Amino acid sequence: MSQTTRKKNSLGKGLGALLQNEVETPAEQGSGNGINFIPVSQIESNPFQPRTAFEQEQLEELSHSIATHGLVQPITVRKLGQDKYQLISGERRTRASIMAGLESIPAYVRMANDQEMLEMALIENIQRADLNAIEIALSYKRLLEECKIKQEELGQRVGKNRTTVNNYLRLLRLPDQIQLAIVSGDITMGHARAIINVADVAQQLEYYAQIRDNNLSVRDVESMVKQNRVRERAESPGIIGTDWDPEIDKIMERFTEALGTPVHLKNSAKGSGKIVISYKNRKELSAILEKVS
Repeated sequence: MSQTTRKKNSLGKGLGALLQNEVETPAEQGSGNGINFIPVSQIESNPFQPRTAFEQEQLEELSHSIATHGLVQPITVRKLGQDKYQLISGERRTRASIMAGLESIPAYVRMANDQEMLEMALIENIQRADLNAIEIALSYKRLLEECKIKQEELGQRVGKNRTTVNNYLRLLRLPDQIQLAIVSGDITMGHARAIINVADVAQQLEYYAQIRDNNLSVRDVESMVKQNRVRERAESPGIIGTDWDPEIDKIMERFTEALGTPVHLKNSAKGSGKIVISYKNRKELSAILEKVS
C-alpha cells in the first residue's frame, strides 16, 4: 500500500471520505488531474462557514504571498449550476486571492448536499492550527447537534480521543465572560480547565478576575482552587474535598459528561457525601431532568 493510500485511509470518515466524489468537468476548464481553474467571480461564500472573523493583517500577508507565488493549495467548492460555485473550504485563501488581483484560482469541485457541506466546513475548520479553544468547542458542538454525529463517533471524525473532545465541549459551560476571555487570549484553556469543576459561577468569575488582574499561571490557579477546597473542608467537618481521591474525581467527570453540566462531588470519611449539579437556567435544568429520568 502506498504512503498516499495509507494517508487517505487514515482519515476514516473525516474530510477525506466526505470529499471522495468529484465532479467531472470539461478538459478546457482544468488540467485533467482533478483541479480546475475557476473565475473568482463565479464563487460564492459558504453559508455554513463556522468562521466569521478573518485577521486583516494575516489576509494581507497571504495576499502578498499569493501575488508572488500564486495560490499553492487549491480551494474546494461544490457546483451549484452553470458557472456558479459555492465554497466548501478555503474562504481565507479566496479572499486573499481576490486581494492579490487573481481572476481565476485552482479548485477541487465536489458533490455535496447541505448536510455534507456543513460537516466538511466544520471538520476543515477544526483542522486549522490558529483556532482558539472556544472556536474548536463550538465546531464540535455543531457537529454533534446539527450534523447529528454521536459523541462516541465525533473523536474518530476529527482525529481526537473522546476525552480531548469532551474537555473542549466542557468549556462551553463556563460563563460567557470567561469564554470571551479565552477567545481574546486573556486566559488559556489550561486556566479554564483549572476552574471548570468549580460549581459556583460567581466563584469561577472571581478566579477569572484574579487570573486577569494578577497574571496568574495555570499552576497558580490550580493551587488556589485546591487551597480554597481545603478551606471549605475545614469549615465543613465531616465532608472532605475530592482533590485527593482520584476515584471520586473520575466519577465526577463521568457525571459531568453524562449530564452535560458541571457536577461536583463531596465525599465524607465514612463514604457518604453529596452531589452538587450546576445549571445556568430553567431550560438547562429541564434538560438535566430529562437525562436523569
